[in-house]
Formats: sequence, C-alpha cells, structure tokens
Amino acid sequence: METGIFEVLLVNAKGIRHTNIVGTPSYYVIIECGSQSQRSKVSKGKHEKPCWNEKFIFDFSSSDCKINSTYLKCKIMDTELFTNGGFVGEAKIDIGGIITEGTNQGYIETLPAAYNVVLEDDTYKGQIKIGFKFIANREKYVMRNQESIVEKKEPNHSIWGYIWRTSWWKFLFSYNKKINSKDKRKKN
Repeated sequence: METGIFEVLLVNAKGIRHTNIVGTPSYYVIIECGSQSQRSKVSKGKHEKPCWNEKFIFDFSSSDCKINSTYLKCKIMDTELFTNGGFVGEAKIDIGGIITEGTNQGYIETLPAAYNVVLEDDTYKGQIKIGFKFIANREKYVMRNQESIVEKKEPNHSIWGYIWRTSWWKFLFSYNKKINSKDKRKKN
C-alpha cells in the first residue's frame, strides 16, 4: 500500500457531561489520527444529544500505518463563554484492525457505532457515535469519486421517460389548440 484514505463519520453523542456554568452547551470534537488533527463544526441539537453528521478525511502512507496511527482520538470540547472551552471527554478507538483489513481487501467500511467517552478521572460518561471507511489505494478512491460525479451528471435516457414526456407534450399542445379554437368561435 503506497497511500490510503481513512474517512471518519462523526454522527452524534449522547449522555455526555454538561460542563457549562451558564446556558446550554455547544460542543465540538477534535479528531486526532496519528500526526493529523481536524476540528468539527459546533454541534446542533440539545445537550442530551449533540449532533454533527460530519465527515473527515485523513491521508495515510505506509509509514503512517507503522507509526502510532493505530488509534483515533476524539476529544469532545465545550465552547464556554467565560473560558477558552472546556474538556468534556475523550474516546480513544483502536483502528489498527480496520487499517489492516482495509489494506488486505482494498476497502472496508464499518457502520457507525457507539464508543464510550472517558472523563479526566478515567470514568465513563456518555457515548459518541462514529463510523469508519478505509480505502487502501488513494488513486482508486479519487477515480471512483470522479466517476460517480460523471454518472450523476448524465441524464436518464429511458424509453419510458421519452414516451411519458412526448405524451404530455401532445396532450398539452392539443388542449391548447382546443382552447384557442373555442376562443375564436366566441369572438365571431
């Protein structure tokens, strides 16, 4: 494997700690994968179940797979008015098996699953729901995305669609002729 793509789908969280002193909390997540780090948008939804529905893409090389990239860290943070943001909790997920299996098969996708959120005192409070996709060859991934864009732009040329459109045009055109001929008779 020369290069690969690792996609993370950040769905939502539930039952996590409320850290705001005043008001309703707004959460964001910092996702760390090896030496790469990305930040989510601020959550939608209520405190009980913040929702992101956001996708993150990480590029992998052969050296990344060997060096400390077997864990994905998701730090949930709260945007507080009076401080720079508060740490809510963290989920540390072992992704070594996903990368290994994806490398062997060329592609692997897991449905979103819930992972425990660990607090500062190593206790659990709440869960975060995340899904994964790993594509072993970056070039195939780019080509597949370009092909799907081209496929979406092509119009549907089915025979039934053509018949349907032709029938409606004939109906509307003949109906319009009938109305025009009735109007002409009334004027005379």
